[in-house]
Amino acid sequence: MALYTGKGDGGTTKLFDSKSGERVSKSAAVFEALGTLDELNTFVGWCRSACVVDWMVEQQPISAVLFEVQQHLFTIQAELAGAKKHIPAKNVKELEARIAYIEMQLPEITTFFVPGGSELSSRLDVTRAVSRRAERRLVAVTEDGRKLSEFTLAYANRLSSLLYALVRFVNHKTGTTDTPPEYV
Repeated sequence: MALYTGKGDGGTTKLFDSKSGERVSKSAAVFEALGTLDELNTFVGWCRSACVVDWMVEQQPISAVLFEVQQHLFTIQAELAGAKKHIPAKNVKELEARIAYIEMQLPEITTFFVPGGSELSSRLDVTRAVSRRAERRLVAVTEDGRKLSEFTLAYANRLSSLLYALVRFVNHKTGTTDTPPEYV
């Protein structure tokens, strides 16, 4: 199998649910969303590769939690491209349970924090920001008329919260103090 076909050289491509012969501009909102999800998945993998000390979140190491997120991102991409795939409600509930577990380990949030800390928490912060952008792209696509399951959108919304919780969790585990902004 070749890595390229040359069919997209004119700036168009196909989705899973494209009608026979129908090609779509690569500048369409759906491809912006797909590209952002691909970028997000890459950043999650970048975080996973930095799990030198693999702290446990409930019964799973952080690297396993992140790998599971990557699998779910592939499902979201497939759904977005028109495959008969979607995120089930249980995946959203699992994210919520992980977020709640992490929050119980940490002091209450009373302010924003300046990003940075350990290598892993910094990577997670960048990934959190990309996750928020991916969610916005998904919302834009649904506003353009593409259907996504309610649980897919809920998962996208919770994912940035999970990543933020992991930022704080990793900083806590490494003894890094979360520093509030000074607003100078």
